[in-house]
This record gives sequence, structure tokens and C-alpha cells, in this order.
Amino acid sequence: MALRIKLFMSMLVLGFFSGAAYADEAAIRQAVQAQFPEHKLDSLKKVPFLGLYEVVLGEDVFYVDEKAEYFFFGHVVDAKTRNSLTNDRVQEIKAARRVPLDTLPLQYAIKTVKGDGARKLAVYTDPNCPYCKKLEKELLSIDNITIYTLLYPVLNGSMELSKKIWCAENQLKAWDDFMLRNVAPASKECETPLDALVKSGRENRVSGTPTLIFADGSIVGGLIPAAAIEEKLQSAAQAK
Repeated sequence: MALRIKLFMSMLVLGFFSGAAYADEAAIRQAVQAQFPEHKLDSLKKVPFLGLYEVVLGEDVFYVDEKAEYFFFGHVVDAKTRNSLTNDRVQEIKAARRVPLDTLPLQYAIKTVKGDGARKLAVYTDPNCPYCKKLEKELLSIDNITIYTLLYPVLNGSMELSKKIWCAENQLKAWDDFMLRNVAPASKECETPLDALVKSGRENRVSGTPTLIFADGSIVGGLIPAAAIEEKLQSAAQAK
């Protein structure tokens, strides 16, 4: 992961920094944050092993000693269960993360309304992504939903293809034609919001396509079948 590599490289450059012995979490937090000024430190807490503190930056987890002199990267594994405590924590963080729909650039979405359109789903998607095409087929059986398709052209050749889809006279038809029927859109030039959409995806830590965001802000990265989508839609509706 890019952030993890960057953190590791930072340690190679900085070496093991030393200084005053920090007596409380606030001081440790300040010391750690100073080493990574470009990233927000989401949380810091003491863990019940080795006298370490867990640091969370985005979806990355690593550890620091109580004096903030050493950083530890990698997995902490329970020797009895062979279970990665670090991986469990990463999955917990991912499951808890929320992106409210109203914070997304839905004004730039290709909008599909089916039935009463009551249920809401936003999808960051790339037209050259094979799993995104499979997702579109799964979505065919979902009714009473509004789907906000957010073009996220991050694969090779996807930016030009996305421009053609956005600039089509009928965007939804051009999208469905390409994703469901493999009919390429006609070439056409116009101004697009694609840069804004890519920026939005990066700000929301969209690391792959498709990424689904439901009405309760819950996130699913990757292809899931129609039955799982229905379950998530129902759960999101109850949460709201």
C-alpha cells in the first residue's frame, strides 16, 4: 500500500528518533503526528501487548513504543490462535468507516432511477474495469433504487473513454451500451467533471473499482452479488 511504503521509507530516512520520555498519550500523539505532517493521525491507543501504542493513519495500522522512539510495522499475531490482531483491527476500521452520500459529488453522477427510486446507492466505477461490468449485470435485478454512477477513470485508457460517455447526448444509454452490450460510445468533445470525480474518489480513499457506498454511508469495495446488494440496501434503510 502506498501510504505504508511511504511510512516505512520515512523511517529509513529519519532513523530511530529519540528525545524526552513522553508521559501521556497526548504527547505521544504529538510526537508521532510530527513525523507524518501530510497525513491525519486518526487514533492512538495503548494495546494490551508489549507496552505498545496502536497508531491508525487512514486504513493503515502500526505501533509505537511509549517513548515514541521506535515504530513497528507489520502484523502482530496471536501465537495460540495464529490470528493476526493487526488484520482484525484493519478490517474493523474498514467496516466502521462511513462516507455520507450527501458529501459525494452526486451532481456529476450518471443517474439511474428504477421503480420508486427510494433506495440510494452510489458507485465509483471505471468503464475499463471488468468487475464493474459484472456489477452492472448484478444491478439489473435490483428495483426501487436510485443509482448514482460516479465515473472514476483510473485505469489505462479510461479517461478518454469516460469523456466519450460523459459527452454523449444520452449519458445513461452510452453507459449501459458500453457496460452491458460492449458498444463503444461515439467520439465527442465537451467539458467534463472527471478531474473532480477522481479527486473526490481519492479524498474518500477509493482504492479500487467498483466501490459501492450505501445510504447509511457504509462502503463495500469490490464486486458483490445482487443478493448481497439487496441485503446492504435493506440494512442501510433500517439504519437511516
